[in-house]
Amino acid sequence: METMRKPFQGVLNIVRFNWHFYVFAFALVLGLFFVAQYFAPPLRTVLIGVGILATASTLISLLASFYVYDLAGLYNFTWLDQQNATNTVVNINAGFDETSTLLKAKFKQAELIVLDFYDPSKHTEISIKRARKAYPPFPGTQQVETGNLQLPDDSVDKIFVILSAHEIRDESERLTFFKALKRAIKPAGQIYIIEHLRDVPNFLAYNIGFFHFHAKSSWLKTFREAGLNLKQELKHTPFISNFILDKNGNTL
Repeated sequence: METMRKPFQGVLNIVRFNWHFYVFAFALVLGLFFVAQYFAPPLRTVLIGVGILATASTLISLLASFYVYDLAGLYNFTWLDQQNATNTVVNINAGFDETSTLLKAKFKQAELIVLDFYDPSKHTEISIKRARKAYPPFPGTQQVETGNLQLPDDSVDKIFVILSAHEIRDESERLTFFKALKRAIKPAGQIYIIEHLRDVPNFLAYNIGFFHFHAKSSWLKTFREAGLNLKQELKHTPFISNFILDKNGNTL
């Protein structure tokens, strides 16, 4: 049975798992406003202005996240092509899995394999550790390495990597991961890579936080070097791209 997402679940999870950032931002703004009263203009005006900008930036990022994760239907999967027969679906995460239950409901007759490539020695962000404590893994989740997904060659109809591939920060490791995806997918299968991009819309929404994402050119380079073909790019809002990949040279 499908577990419906709760109202505000997306944006509340962001605050929950990154509360240290918001505490710091709140303390910074209060500090600027407090210190500003001891200075005369124009420095007082500058300090107050910086505080207002910091507040606005934080609120904009939260509003953008609410739009992306809670309002825009990202997790409805209405964009999925249901025409092709699907026997095996793989969902790959980096330690935080919000989508396996939803995919299981979408592909009721398919075998769902859930893989987790989280490695605490490489993926050191405190937000992931908090998310893992808050959300237990999907039943049967298998722990794997990015270069060894433990999947037979040409065995999978659809592979989903939803908002997790960017956690592979090392470029060579990321290429190895995508080569492993290519080996696992069937000749007529599809790979779905859903990510924020390091681009103007995400900069406007998340400020310097957009550096956590990869540029589109970087993704395209990885796809090409892994021998994968970009069949289509869908935009889920200006902030999210869905790259649909297949094996080079195959007509689906």
